Amino acid sequence: MTIEENLNRLKEGNARFVADHLDGKLQDSSRRESLIGGQKPYAIILSCADSRVVPEFAFDAGLGELFVVRVAGNVANSSSIASIEYAVANIGSNVIVVLGHQNCGAVTAAINGGDNGYNLNHLLSHITPAMAALKEGATVNDVVKKNAELTVRELKNRSEIIKNAIDKGAVKIVSAYYNLDSGRVDFF
Repeated sequence: MTIEENLNRLKEGNARFVADHLDGKLQDSSRRESLIGGQKPYAIILSCADSRVVPEFAFDAGLGELFVVRVAGNVANSSSIASIEYAVANIGSNVIVVLGHQNCGAVTAAINGGDNGYNLNHLLSHITPAMAALKEGATVNDVVKKNAELTVRELKNRSEIIKNAIDKGAVKIVSAYYNLDSGRVDFF
């Protein structure tokens, strides 16, 4: 499928999720068996690890349809970038979505600052550019959206594999925002 067809597929799946009309297809034993030999997910989702945000549900996707990378704050760290590179180079997914979400706890922690220990401080440092790019008094959700936008840029700048695929027109990368209250995903 083309890039635009796959983006529409995500949007249509999200519309079904919001309307509580899930297909629920491709989730049974025959689907599991069909995937033993390999996978061909049509999209890559870099999502927050938040338990309230489940991309497979939000896009009404079945087994093997999405390559999901989850990390708090949906940040582009070395491991998440490498995972996305793998999917671009070896699986052939042609859409990458950086999915931020309403009331993100990692973004809230970054805004609140303080010493959260070495590992969490390192993770949150990936969010500080989004905070710096906005005016004083920006809301958590403003920072979430800016963080997703800047993460798109980071993926392009820090990965030759991703950048080359985008430059060749083989991959499109977009940012998006998941609304916890409605389940709606806004694409940017």
